[in-house]
Amino acid sequence: MTVALVIGGISLAAWLYLLLFRGMFWLMRERDDRDLPPTPATWPSVVAVVPARNEADVIERSVSSLLGQDYPGAFHLVLVDDNSEDGTGKVAAIAAAKIGAEGRLQLISGRPLAKGWTGKLWAAAQGVEAASAAAPTYLWITDADIAHDPQTLRRLVARAEAGRLALVSLMARLQTGTWAERLLIPAFVFFFDMLFPFGLVNDPRNRLAAAAGGCMLVRREALEAAGGIASIRGEIIDDCALSARLKAQGPIWLGLTRTSVSLRPYGSLGDIGRMVARSAYAQLGYSPWLLAGTLLGMALVYLAAPVLAAVGPGAARWMGFAAWALMAAAFQPMLRYYRLSPLWGALLPAIGALYTIFTVQSAIDVWQGKGGMWKGRSQALAASS
Repeated sequence: MTVALVIGGISLAAWLYLLLFRGMFWLMRERDDRDLPPTPATWPSVVAVVPARNEADVIERSVSSLLGQDYPGAFHLVLVDDNSEDGTGKVAAIAAAKIGAEGRLQLISGRPLAKGWTGKLWAAAQGVEAASAAAPTYLWITDADIAHDPQTLRRLVARAEAGRLALVSLMARLQTGTWAERLLIPAFVFFFDMLFPFGLVNDPRNRLAAAAGGCMLVRREALEAAGGIASIRGEIIDDCALSARLKAQGPIWLGLTRTSVSLRPYGSLGDIGRMVARSAYAQLGYSPWLLAGTLLGMALVYLAAPVLAAVGPGAARWMGFAAWALMAAAFQPMLRYYRLSPLWGALLPAIGALYTIFTVQSAIDVWQGKGGMWKGRSQALAASS
């Protein structure tokens, strides 16, 4: 009974701490449609940079959304076709021609992957190099599988100019069309916000930094002062690594958005598991000790509550119920954001168990030499060796 009480107390205390002393992350207050900044007196120049590898199925929508931005300042797009085998570059060129914007698309054929670089960053670096030739004020680094509302760039630049920010990043709205997505995708964003509370990230007095790589507006001079893309060339979690370097140059801002939307569906648990496993062990620094600690923490924070609620003795059982209720309540703002039933909140322990399995799989992948798989490339080998 004493052991059950201790475990129940730890689980309950953990959720009280997370709700009250973790930057109130669960309230999801940081959104691009709130606290809107004033319109700049002048609109600075921007170049979008898109690294793309085998994205023919989504690149037309992505490129069209970028070239269709309602932006008053100078703006064009650099797309790096990273040795695609599916005609990604050709599809992008056709998309630009369809809307009469081919003159604002610079298509670059990526060079072979350089030693010591991850594939995406190598392509991004080539794009940044080409974009910087025009000396724009901002570089808009965005993924090839994101579609943006026509007003997105206006809002990004207005926020960056108003706050003299080195980085503005938006967490694109992910798809929740399949049952697997509804089960796991809102929790993916929830866990990310828990790990990197957006309010703390946006506080210039706090050292915590994070970004969402799908949409990052970067002040070019800050990027150069931080050492450029080359300074993070081997990072798997490249967006957060870049945000840390940029926060040393000036304030940054990270928030949620409904108007930049991921075009990449995840049809099954396996698809989402592979997406998570690509970087989970890297987040732990490839440390087996941190992995063991994470597994213990996940068991105490997520799994202990329903187990105690079901079979715990006396007060431990009520502690389990209370912890379970708190985690379900904390999940509600995220579920409302994704317009899903509040009943999904009761499944957070099971969702946590699945993410624990994905984390273990991530470690196994690295140990087997398959870590950080992205577009057919294993990218975690150098970092973990």
